[in-house]
Amino acid sequence: MQDPSLLRLVCFIVAFGLCALWEQHFPRKTLTQSKWFRWGNNFALVTLNSFLLATLIPIAAFQAAVIAQDNQWGVFNTLSLPKELSILICVLLLDCAIYLQHLVFHRIPWLWKLHRVHHADLDIDVTTGTRFHPIEMILSMLIKVALIFVLGVPALAVVIFEVVLNVSAMFNHSNGRLPLWFDKQLRKVIVTPDMHRVHHSVIVKETHSNFGFFLSVWDIWFKTYRAQPKLGHDKVSIGVPEIRDGKEQRLDKLITQPFRYNQKNKN
Repeated sequence: MQDPSLLRLVCFIVAFGLCALWEQHFPRKTLTQSKWFRWGNNFALVTLNSFLLATLIPIAAFQAAVIAQDNQWGVFNTLSLPKELSILICVLLLDCAIYLQHLVFHRIPWLWKLHRVHHADLDIDVTTGTRFHPIEMILSMLIKVALIFVLGVPALAVVIFEVVLNVSAMFNHSNGRLPLWFDKQLRKVIVTPDMHRVHHSVIVKETHSNFGFFLSVWDIWFKTYRAQPKLGHDKVSIGVPEIRDGKEQRLDKLITQPFRYNQKNKN
């Protein structure tokens, strides 16, 4: 299988465009900050992360899967399962792993300081789904590569998972409105924007809920699901209590936030 970088880029552009149009024409919540100021800095962070990952990490997830397959490393390269079943199971396992990683980044104080950059956005929209501190991105890639080696994840499963993860992150961070009846049914299977908005509430108990990125079942099974924000979606305040200055949305501030704000995460 050829390198899927172009496929991932096309999927990213299409998904971003659709989500941006959706939230522009059918907004769920009134934004409180300058959209273009936030978008410019969030995209600058994405560009920086892409450069650092390409420069500092010798292999990406897809290359790790190819290496594991060529050397028959990992659990699924030793099992005689149908290819389609292996791919399905591995996609599910990777999604569960992202859920668990997300939970751990909330529970361990020094990891929370990194992940808090994602939560410090004072609004939540499609660009929030791409906004992460560079050190968190590097750690996440290392964890993913290690997991792929251990499990022996097929290369196609990695491609499917990364496309699904990127698209779902933009979808569930979107400020788009879904009919309430449709949201109620959809969130039984996948994470919806209303479900994930609870996770970005400034209220700490709500911040520590709804950790899923794609499938909602992990939150339901592991008892971290919270249906709605206490104040409702129109009044819920987005962000974290200690970082409320709009200037903190600048790229230089985003990079230095973990080292300037020392308040520990409280569960």
